[in-house]
Amino acid sequence: MDQDKTPLLDDKTIQKVSKLFKVISDPTRIAILYLLENQELNVGTIAKLMEMEQSAVSHQLKILKTARLVKSRSAGKSRLYSQMDDHVYSILNQGLVHTEEEKNETNTETPTVKEKTEKTAYAKP
Repeated sequence: MDQDKTPLLDDKTIQKVSKLFKVISDPTRIAILYLLENQELNVGTIAKLMEMEQSAVSHQLKILKTARLVKSRSAGKSRLYSQMDDHVYSILNQGLVHTEEEKNETNTETPTVKEKTEKTAYAKP
């Protein structure tokens, strides 16, 4: 490979990508993101499904929202949370595919994020 043709990333971009991966490296945040795939949930529901205190879930949602991985909207007296966009699903799915590669060498079907979530996301990390 000709190294002269490979563009270098600038430091600012590298720092942003690094920060993104730091945010999603937390098992609790990954589970929350999986729960929010294609659905909106309030803090109480997420806390119940994950068997966590609402304050702990709120803290994690704030981090995810600051990182622009989660968005929220008002619904009556509560707030509903969902993944920011399809990029979030894509990032999580690529991580899942990567971690399942060895398993897939003997099994031709790759589990989707939703299938993986149904098996593990509700388990307390």
